[in-house]
Amino acid sequence: MLAAVLTSFRQSVIFVCYHFRLLCIKLVLHRKTIYEKAFLCGRKAIGTLVIRDLTRKITSKLFLVNKIMATNRTGAAQRPNGATQGKICQFKLVLLGESAVGKSSLVLRFVKGQFHEYQESTIGAAFLTQTICLDDTTVKFEIWDTAGQERYHSLAPMYYRGAQAAIVVYDITNQDTFGRAKTWVKELQRQASPTIVIALAGNKQDLANKRMVEYEEAQTYADENGLLFMETSAKTAMNVNDIFLAIAKKLPKNEQTSGQGGSAQGRRLAEGDAGAKAPGNCCK
Repeated sequence: MLAAVLTSFRQSVIFVCYHFRLLCIKLVLHRKTIYEKAFLCGRKAIGTLVIRDLTRKITSKLFLVNKIMATNRTGAAQRPNGATQGKICQFKLVLLGESAVGKSSLVLRFVKGQFHEYQESTIGAAFLTQTICLDDTTVKFEIWDTAGQERYHSLAPMYYRGAQAAIVVYDITNQDTFGRAKTWVKELQRQASPTIVIALAGNKQDLANKRMVEYEEAQTYADENGLLFMETSAKTAMNVNDIFLAIAKKLPKNEQTSGQGGSAQGRRLAEGDAGAKAPGNCCK
């Protein structure tokens, strides 16, 4: 009799423990579900905030892009005070000349206001941009600095084709480079655009004590061929800005181009900064 009671009691305890275990498992699962729901809701809330933030940023960027596109279509930019900045003209400019005459140094001085005593030779061509402000017109130069080595000569037409301006550079301490410059001028006059503006630059004026090409000789040649002419020095910045400004003034401004905005490689140069060594600000 006692054994039967103990057996019945043990079975009852096992039954209660089993159901209690099931209840505990259900509670744990329910609690986990609640946490998961809370976590998902949190993620959803965070995702919503992120999406809203991205939407605001994208909207502002689209507004800016639309504003720039509208500006480019009209050819005029609006200043913050509502005044019109004027036309934006974009021109392709190419530098030609014998190797080691200082073409890359001139471009580096003009675009970044820098000079490197030991400049590596250009391979093929290098591309930089610079912006100049002239009165109510903003002129953006797309500058192609070509290699001077003879093996790259065949590539030159690819760079001066369609160019609105060219600077032919020679070294005033080397008579041969002046003769090579004359060959480049003839080639441009024969194969480039008939309206191209050509400037002749006698570089390395800081070495005037070693001069082999007289100023008068180069000036006479430039006058006979309708060229702009200046002696320059990339090292001292003499006439570097001036020759680009002279080209910008001579280029026709009747054709407005949309442009692509300033490049990280370039700095803006105001007309009053001619001859300055340090970078300047444009259109203040």
